Amino acid sequence: MASVRLHSLCLLTLYLTSGHGQEGKFSGPLKPMTFSIFEGEEPSQIIFQFKANPPAVAFELSGETDGIFTIEKDGLLYHTQALDRETRAVHHLQLAALDSHGTIVEGPVPITIEVKDINDNRPMFLQTKYEGSVRQNSRPGKPFMYVNATDLDDPATPNGQLFYQIAIQLPSINNVMYFQINNKTGAISLTREGALELDPVKNPFYNLVVSVKDMGGQSENSFIDTTSVDIIVRENIWKAPEPVEIAENSTDPHPIKITQVQWNDPGALYSLVDKEKLPQFPFSIDQEGNIYVTQPLDREEKDAYVFFATAKDETGKLLSYPLDVHVKVTDINDNPPTCLSTMTIFEVQENEKLGNFIGTFIAHDMDEANTANSILKYKLVDQSPKVPSDGLFLIQEYEGKVQLAKHSLKKQDNPQYNLTIEVSDKDFMTLCPVQVNIIDINDQIPIFERSDYGDKTLPEDTAIGSTILIIQATDADEAFTGSSRILYKVVQGDAEGRLEIDTDPQTNAGYVKIKKPLDFETEPVMNIVFKAENPEPLVDSVEYNASSFASFNLTVTDVNEAPVFPQKIFQAEVSEDAATGTKVGNVSARDPEGLAVSYSLRDNKRGWLKIDSVTGEIFSTAPLDRETESVYRVQVVATEIGGSLSSTAYFHLALRDVNDNPPRLAKEYTGLFFCHPLSAPGSLIFEATDDDQQSLWRPQFTFALGRESLQSDWEVSKINGTHARLSTKHTRFEEKVYEVPVRVNDGGRPPMEGTVSLSVTFCQCVEGSCFRPAGSQDGIPTVGMAVGILLTTFLVIGIILAVVFIRIKKDKVENPQSPDARPLKS
Repeated sequence: MASVRLHSLCLLTLYLTSGHGQEGKFSGPLKPMTFSIFEGEEPSQIIFQFKANPPAVAFELSGETDGIFTIEKDGLLYHTQALDRETRAVHHLQLAALDSHGTIVEGPVPITIEVKDINDNRPMFLQTKYEGSVRQNSRPGKPFMYVNATDLDDPATPNGQLFYQIAIQLPSINNVMYFQINNKTGAISLTREGALELDPVKNPFYNLVVSVKDMGGQSENSFIDTTSVDIIVRENIWKAPEPVEIAENSTDPHPIKITQVQWNDPGALYSLVDKEKLPQFPFSIDQEGNIYVTQPLDREEKDAYVFFATAKDETGKLLSYPLDVHVKVTDINDNPPTCLSTMTIFEVQENEKLGNFIGTFIAHDMDEANTANSILKYKLVDQSPKVPSDGLFLIQEYEGKVQLAKHSLKKQDNPQYNLTIEVSDKDFMTLCPVQVNIIDINDQIPIFERSDYGDKTLPEDTAIGSTILIIQATDADEAFTGSSRILYKVVQGDAEGRLEIDTDPQTNAGYVKIKKPLDFETEPVMNIVFKAENPEPLVDSVEYNASSFASFNLTVTDVNEAPVFPQKIFQAEVSEDAATGTKVGNVSARDPEGLAVSYSLRDNKRGWLKIDSVTGEIFSTAPLDRETESVYRVQVVATEIGGSLSSTAYFHLALRDVNDNPPRLAKEYTGLFFCHPLSAPGSLIFEATDDDQQSLWRPQFTFALGRESLQSDWEVSKINGTHARLSTKHTRFEEKVYEVPVRVNDGGRPPMEGTVSLSVTFCQCVEGSCFRPAGSQDGIPTVGMAVGILLTTFLVIGIILAVVFIRIKKDKVENPQSPDARPLKS
């Protein structure tokens, strides 16, 4: 009994020292309650103290106590052993209050003890070794086997959350992982590299060491287990079939099996995919993977097909990549030769020599090229008429070249022959017509009607394209043939190519036209010689002579022309700090008549330039400023002296930048303020810029306070090349406006420095905005001032009204006869 009392005393002491004696938090009346206790906690831990209401003097505990839970007479509920969640996760107890006779006077009420999990169990693989197999080229990411582990800890907590990982792959090839594992499910699949590289010929076997961790693998205190996985690599039979050849126009019953594809395992669902989206797809596949052609094919319509074969699982998901199926349609000789046109026409001169080539006859065969089905043979089977004899022509058997087989032809014998050509392949024959026209030989030269076309005078500004002369030659050869057509050309007197000649195809007249401008100054007189010739060569025994040549004298008269600049735009460049009077460029112009030229400027809006009227040299006459105009453009006028004509060109002067502008603020900073009183040092950001050219460099400004006396209050710090921060160094500022000067240096050559001023206001703030009472704002009257102004205004108005009333009364006295005046009483 003494030991029990001692134990109770110890529990009570522990209860009180641990803070459990606080009323309402760790003690209270008898009622249903639930407690959560971590497993593994030290025994003799007090859970709760129940209070008994008279006449209750003790408590009785029953239910799933497992000999672990007990309650003292004074209501202290505690456990005597460490709890184990894996043995029992929830203990359901009943608690009743007893009087001094042991009779239940209150309760029983349910008491629930939830055992909270701790990580006290290692994950364990279900097997010490796993075995599996995979087909080469299997789809990456598709599981082919699983490993499984269990953990007795609560799976709803991190303690029971497992994380799978491949620790080792053997063999390891170039440190590339061919296998991957789902870290939550333990599903093993191929990586993309594994799908491409696995080859049972090279490495038929792989071993993996797979680890599993609890705590989701995220804790260094995780428990770990490993297992071995042996994987056999099997050959993939899901392979594209060899290309298939199908003879066109087959008369066999369709469908006809042409090839087969097969998935690695039974049960796959096969289908074909038409890549070309044909109007009618002539192939099908059954569920054994057999591929059929469903109708006769025509090579001339389509000579090859490429489509996909796919294998899917029962859910319609692809088991692997689609396979390409190639079908070539082979030719049979089912097309006769065809003539390319309804009539082939050749021309041959009447003096053509024996054996000379006349033309090539070509037929066509739609069967496959370069096969026996499309090799064509040519044979001349008829000639009409047969004068002066039959067999005047022959044709080469395979090339189709037509040649002259007998003596020279004469147009007077017959101007035209009709030939019949037999064209055949190994099974078919076609007849094609050919017409041979005998044309006159070019044995007559063109003859000018006049050998001298006299003299002609034209001004040098005659318009281009003007016809200045018509020349005429005739040719006795057959009309409208290459033998009689005449081409004219200038063979002498026009080195600059100022003339051209067009021939009328109907009359052979030649129209001489101006092609380039005439120029009195360089060619005042042109002695022109024309030649007339045929596009067809003359026969060997005939040559052109003096009858095919004619002459013509062209005199060009002078026209006063404006001076000519060699270019439309003259350009120069100078530094913007060039001294006044610096030569910046020059222009030149030439008068075609040789007159002297005077130069002047137009649009010299800023007056920066002047020009020497004689030499064309251009000088600066004022300071230049690139920031005002980076390229200064003026118009130059060249006027002939002694004449009235002038012409214009442009002079563009590009100004090179020099560092002649100090830095300044990039914008006007008018709203800079701090809330007063300042609770902590603050800062404001401002930006500087420079009017000098910045296209080839980025500004790198430096910043400093404008006065040393401000260094105890303010600080300027550089942020980057253009921005800086103005910061306060304390909080003791007055409620007013501070003007803070800041020196900004551009670091140029030479450096330029400018001082900018930042107006910073310290003011009372309302909702984050600067607020100043009306009485303290410049130009705004106070309330007292406003009242004074109002009273003064009323006073002035009263004085004016009083004066008006007095004046009216006075007028009435002075003018008694006024209608408004009343008579005086006697």
